[in-house]
Amino acid sequence: MTNPNNVSLNISHEFAFIDTHALSIPTYQVLNEQGVVAQGAQVPDIDKETALRIYDTMRFIRALDERMQAAQRQGRVSFYMQCLGEEAAVTASAAALDDKDMIMAQYREQAALRYRGFTLEQFMNQMFSNEKDLGKGRQMPIHYGSNELNYMTISSPLGTQIPQATGYAYGQKIKHINKETQELESTIDNVTICYFGEGAASEGDFHAGMNMAAVHKSPVIFFARNNGYAISTPAEEQFAGDGIASRGVGYGIKTIRVDGADALAVYAATKAAREHATTTGEPVLIESIAYRLGAHSTSDDPSGYRSKDEEASFRENCPVQRFRTWLLAKGWLDEKEDEQVKEKIREEILDALKVAEKVAKPALEELVSDVYDTPIPSLQAQYEQLKEHIKKYPEAYPTTAGRIK
Repeated sequence: MTNPNNVSLNISHEFAFIDTHALSIPTYQVLNEQGVVAQGAQVPDIDKETALRIYDTMRFIRALDERMQAAQRQGRVSFYMQCLGEEAAVTASAAALDDKDMIMAQYREQAALRYRGFTLEQFMNQMFSNEKDLGKGRQMPIHYGSNELNYMTISSPLGTQIPQATGYAYGQKIKHINKETQELESTIDNVTICYFGEGAASEGDFHAGMNMAAVHKSPVIFFARNNGYAISTPAEEQFAGDGIASRGVGYGIKTIRVDGADALAVYAATKAAREHATTTGEPVLIESIAYRLGAHSTSDDPSGYRSKDEEASFRENCPVQRFRTWLLAKGWLDEKEDEQVKEKIREEILDALKVAEKVAKPALEELVSDVYDTPIPSLQAQYEQLKEHIKKYPEAYPTTAGRIK
């Protein structure tokens, strides 16, 4: 007898509701909060070069976040979002990928882009929206994108990248499918990783993307960053189930919950997820449990919804320090040299900031280029109106006004 309902027919004669909390999902950890390998844990296969590259990236992003947060407060950039507290989750997961795997990020994954090779100058040009910005000044600060580094340009609306990632990953799989049998003929070359927060997991796009990936078996790695708050809304007010991981199980997707402040655990989990995706063509959900140490963004004041004591208790569990402790114990990092490098990074960031803020803004016509071969009449009309407006009020647009023809 066939089962058109696609459910498990485990017959029971005892009436009982199923409580979603009956399934207790463990949190995978390798390094404890002191930076020591936990008893019974197995260190993943990671070489010194990769480990130091992960640490170098986390160290750089921590310094960049501190400097650019201050720059926003000084009025030098309009907006910023820190990765503070989630450096290990983002960096180590990116390290576990192939450089040709597609990254579809939300807006707190600058560490993944840095690991891929995005330069300090490129970061600054984007944040200042100058003429050297790869996005031609059209995006808000920290909305990065790099075709060269396979990092899809970020969109502000929450969750839009989730169904997009499912579709993109399915496209990566198609060339490996036998047209007659519809089975995989070989291991998939590259996959897509999709980052989002637990707040985005409350969007309809999350459920659409997850279900689509499960049904069509799309090789996408869903990386949910559960950092405790969707701006000011705590997780307990967002959902009643067991985090985001339980939803992966519900959709029939291979799922793991990982300590997001533990770089080794994240690296191991993402490596395994990628192997599963490339060999089976199926999706994987990783839920990272970490704490957002900073504000949601420079537009947010976390003191309105959480206490200083709460922040302090989590600040002791620093992902950068935890991994640093392990590197020092391995003899892979020199403490004195590390302090010198930190200071050098801070100086380089400040110097790059001073240069980028003086670079001219993109030409005004860049606003309407690229989308159409020739701007459509309505767009051209708006562009002409904008030029007249700027000419009328040149004092409000000092840089742009001087370059209008």
